[in-house]
Amino acid sequence: MSKTDKTRPWWVRMADAPMVTCVPEHDHRFGPCTLPDEITADSASVNRRTSGCHWRATASYVFDCGGVGGGREWYRFRRQDRRRSRHQARRELRAWLTARGEG
Repeated sequence: MSKTDKTRPWWVRMADAPMVTCVPEHDHRFGPCTLPDEITADSASVNRRTSGCHWRATASYVFDCGGVGGGREWYRFRRQDRRRSRHQARRELRAWLTARGEG
């Protein structure tokens, strides 16, 4: 298997560039800081809503880089829009050529 970014786990990609792909999120309501020094699958989160300190993915990582599915679903919508636009243009051209007697 190739060692591309696509095949690596999301939390490993976050750990490679801390403070760019993830930021510390502190929650000291129930005691002292529990933020771990290393980013692991347990200490990293894309959208954790629990108590305690943890590493949270930045919005740019989630939406721009496709951290955990982010951004990828929009590709299909854009693709459908482009396809729909292409088909519409062909229909209009065909109608125009037929009206001129060339089609």
